[in-house]
Amino acid sequence: MDNIFGTDGVRGRANEGYITPENAMKLAVSVVNYYATTSHRSVNNKFTVVIGKDTRLSGYMLEPALTSGFIAAGADVVLLGPIPTPAVAFMTRSLRADLGVVISASHNPYYDNGIKFFNASGFKIIEDEEIKISEIFHNHPKLSATEDMGKARRLDDAQGRYVEFVKSSFPKSLSLSGLKIALDTANGASYKIAPQIFWELGAEIIQIGNEPDGLNINKDCGATHTELLQRTVVEHQADIGIALDGDADRLIVVDEKGEVIDGDYLIAAIATSWKTSGKLRSNNVVATIMSNMGMEKYLNSIGLNLVRTNVGDKFVIQKMVEIGANIGGEKSGHIVPIDYSSTGDGCISAIQILSFLQQNKERASEIRSLYTPYPQIMKNIPRILDLSDARISDCINKINEMLRDNGRIVVRKSGTEPVTRVMIEAKTNSEIECAQSMFLSTIRYIEL
Repeated sequence: MDNIFGTDGVRGRANEGYITPENAMKLAVSVVNYYATTSHRSVNNKFTVVIGKDTRLSGYMLEPALTSGFIAAGADVVLLGPIPTPAVAFMTRSLRADLGVVISASHNPYYDNGIKFFNASGFKIIEDEEIKISEIFHNHPKLSATEDMGKARRLDDAQGRYVEFVKSSFPKSLSLSGLKIALDTANGASYKIAPQIFWELGAEIIQIGNEPDGLNINKDCGATHTELLQRTVVEHQADIGIALDGDADRLIVVDEKGEVIDGDYLIAAIATSWKTSGKLRSNNVVATIMSNMGMEKYLNSIGLNLVRTNVGDKFVIQKMVEIGANIGGEKSGHIVPIDYSSTGDGCISAIQILSFLQQNKERASEIRSLYTPYPQIMKNIPRILDLSDARISDCINKINEMLRDNGRIVVRKSGTEPVTRVMIEAKTNSEIECAQSMFLSTIRYIEL
């Protein structure tokens, strides 16, 4: 029986597969069938769901379909409207709801969409729960009796509540007055919220990617396409550029010179700031196997350990909770400041970076001087390799032994495409080329 969930919720092209009105309704009923038997936190003892979405055209289709399904299964629904993914996690906790639902495909193009779920504590639901929901989905989920159906209402001040929550993470002794920020909201869920946050803290805002039409989310803008923001920073002589993605759970920064600062640098900067101020709760920082070894060496040099996980923010969060770390994330810009947010939060992460710069009276470009990244190459092999093949694992082990503590090779199956991803990093490009040649030669030999 198929698990309808992928690496991050139920995803696909809108109006196809599981992302249709019919299947959205069925999914909502299945979710309530599974969770409604658990203890309720809601004030009225009714299973309560909050729903937020980004700005995709298909959100207008999926929001009422999910709402109908939840109501038909006996749940009450609170509609938040267009709002960042981390804001849904926050509102789920704040309203003491049983479940949070986000309608978004994050950084993907407009024609994709997705449905992801947060539990009552604001964390993404776990794989075991996804499997059980999938089983119910495939086995005729049950509707409630007529008298037990739920109701829906719209919460008009959800955006304002989240704005105030994000601002509360900025030190009261500081201000953004005099700072010019170029802000790219990817024509997505934060197009109203993010400028409000930074403006209320005193910054001058130059905004781009703030005219969503349902079809232009993430199109040549946002955290995955920073070229426009880089030009905007230089042209307007901004102090910093902030790029969010379509659902604002990612952050990428552009310095005053127009250079990109990725998630690894941002995690290192926040960890440094929090260590100095005493906010860091342990000596551990969590990142994935894709994070640069240069960052790891830097963290080691200031007395911190880098704990690595598989790719995916849910794995990062699970490890953070397990070991008591309060900062972690991914090179892609998913940064989890877990004292404030139970998921990746672009706005709160940006606030932490701005706080670091203001407290130290530094320019954004100085973040890039924290460490020198190791050279890396990324290669996609256009097929799924059998990573259990002893010849492949032996080759990987030999490469890692050759590079020792100054490099590594990471080979993994993609969670979204029929490819095998290979990442090699080392101190020198010649070492990378040697390792790459060894690996590709092994693959060619096996496939002869």
